[in-house]
Amino acid sequence: MKITYREVNGYLIPNLKLPPEEASVRLGKWGMMYKDYLQKNKKGFFNTLLIQGKLYQHCAVVEKQAKEMFELLIEQMKETEGVTEQLKEENQMEWVCRMQNIEAIAREIVCEEIIYI
Repeated sequence: MKITYREVNGYLIPNLKLPPEEASVRLGKWGMMYKDYLQKNKKGFFNTLLIQGKLYQHCAVVEKQAKEMFELLIEQMKETEGVTEQLKEENQMEWVCRMQNIEAIAREIVCEEIIYI
């Protein structure tokens, strides 16, 4: 593999491009959170994935897992807490408060179990 460089303020900077399959991956909320976490806290792992051209694919896998876990947790907690469509019809404010609480708890669990590992 031949690497070309460009000079910026007396430093040679490599001209790196993402592989086509990496460039087409779009990350959502969970994938971006995970990527930011790796970049700030797991620099070696982040750089290894980036150099190998596998960063976005890896983050996309983690995003899928996080999204599935988040949705599953919400459904389970709604059932456990008795948050139903009937409650939504009878008392919308109570339903909204309880749903926001459930989502906050689920978000915290997903972050601790999948994102911030």
